[in-house]
Amino acid sequence: MKPLFWKEINAFFTNLTGYIIMIVFLVAIGLIVWVFPGTSVLEYGFSDLESLFSYTPLVFMFLIPAVTMRMIAEEKKSGTWELLMTAPIPVSQVVLAKYLATLVLLVFTLLPTLVYYYSIVQLGDPTGNIDSAGFFGSFMGLLLIGAAMAAIGMFSSSVTDNQIVAFVIGVFTCFMWYIGFNAMAALSEKWGYLLESISLSYHYESMSRGVIVAENAFFFTGFIGSVLAITWGISSKK
Repeated sequence: MKPLFWKEINAFFTNLTGYIIMIVFLVAIGLIVWVFPGTSVLEYGFSDLESLFSYTPLVFMFLIPAVTMRMIAEEKKSGTWELLMTAPIPVSQVVLAKYLATLVLLVFTLLPTLVYYYSIVQLGDPTGNIDSAGFFGSFMGLLLIGAAMAAIGMFSSSVTDNQIVAFVIGVFTCFMWYIGFNAMAALSEKWGYLLESISLSYHYESMSRGVIVAENAFFFTGFIGSVLAITWGISSKK
């Protein structure tokens, strides 16, 4: 499992792929947080980073499927997936190694945004006037949202050998779990609570209040585990 994990890490950071992803994300979020009218924190007059946590999941919906679309689909198309299936390593560990490599890239991409926290701390009046609990609760939520979307991306890559199709499926599925179910909940009185409770945004917004509730942590853990288990099941049959 370790060799495969490091192979994926090297694939990200020994060519431009990983760096381009990080740069695109940081430039997009930087423009949203500091430059664009209507979302710039400099226009609010309040020392918070609401725009960072509101728009980052939307960027993730496109960025993460772009990262994961090649994970399994490319292996199938190139014929190397069959070689992995004959290797003395369970399919579950192959999927897990690729997933963990994606999480490492996700963490490295998010870490520079901690500079935003330091900047707001210094810009506050008085200095340090910021809801730190809310920030780190939301930051933990971002990590979990990213991890959940990475699992969805792995699933999308497992159902096809075409990277573009995997990307489209990944974006659509991320959209449904983050926005779609929550939107449908507002239209249905009978199923509203159920639809809302399985929405990623519902649990993410709950964490953004600065309180890490076990219910939310269990939801994300169960969601990620379930999606990876389905991915393992699909990949084992190919």
